[in-house]
Amino acid sequence: MSATTDLTEPAASTAPPAGGGSGRRLDLGRFRDLSLVPAILVLMVIGFIVSPAFLTADNLIGVAQQSTELSLLVLAAALILICGRMDLSLESTIGVAPVVAVWLVLPTSGGRFNGLGLLPEWTAVPLCLLVGMVIGAVNGFLILKLRLNGFIVTLGGLTMLRGLQVALSKGQSIVDLPPSFTYLGRASWLGVPAAIWICALLFALGGCALAWLRHGRALYAIGGNPAAARTAGIRVDRVVWLVLILGSLLAAFAGILYSGHYGSISATQGSGWIFQVFAATVIGGVSLNGGKGSVVGALTGVLTLQLVVNVMTLAGVPPLWNQFLNGAIIIVALVISRFASGEKQE
Repeated sequence: MSATTDLTEPAASTAPPAGGGSGRRLDLGRFRDLSLVPAILVLMVIGFIVSPAFLTADNLIGVAQQSTELSLLVLAAALILICGRMDLSLESTIGVAPVVAVWLVLPTSGGRFNGLGLLPEWTAVPLCLLVGMVIGAVNGFLILKLRLNGFIVTLGGLTMLRGLQVALSKGQSIVDLPPSFTYLGRASWLGVPAAIWICALLFALGGCALAWLRHGRALYAIGGNPAAARTAGIRVDRVVWLVLILGSLLAAFAGILYSGHYGSISATQGSGWIFQVFAATVIGGVSLNGGKGSVVGALTGVLTLQLVVNVMTLAGVPPLWNQFLNGAIIIVALVISRFASGEKQE
């Protein structure tokens, strides 16, 4: 047990550099989780200057709700990146899982979208989650059992699943959704959208798992040094496989919230989201090399991106600049991470 505990520490603490600067390096690693908090506060001040409506409850709750679906994808990506893997297909899972679910439950006639009508409508949510788990399981099989390149596998999955989504939806938005499928995206609990409560709970569970659970902390050991993790008795392939399934499950659940929020499933739902996902995770301190990061930092990355977009919108900046800004933020974050940690980005 002691060997496992030592190896599940983040890389920054297991191998501190020699010399007097090690304490400063370690403190910086701990502070990284909250390093975006000052930036968030500055953005809030700028937003208030741009428009007094920025700090109203309606606007802030709106920003939080618009962040929920992206946050779940970021949570999934953060867990996968921490254990040293990457899943590009999360972008397509958020769209194809809801489409497959409603395709199986909606009737063959009576609306714009014709499904198979094989199962009752109340099964739409469990089916959507099951589709997400199957996607993650298939990715894990190809990557861990057949030893295929994870980047290429998930890139191919992204393209294939996007094609399946467009084919099943026939390139049209699906608007005749079962009530059970739209409830969570539209409901409010205690005056706050249910999606915000659910997202906060999932991030809290993820943070607690990484901080205190043995299997959660094993992700850092796997991402930092898989060979050492195996030596310590950690079943690396099994843990990574479960994380890939969990990531796709979170993406499918994000699809449920997004579809319920807008009352429809777009044929292009999730398209281009992977750039925002990586932007949020990188600026939130999650290392692309594995073994470092936290869900708290990833959450602050999402909030930073969404606040930037909201401030730009209130300032009248065209939304066409959003993609350029996300890319610029990723590059700046990588440069800052490189000089702050002293590690090379490969």
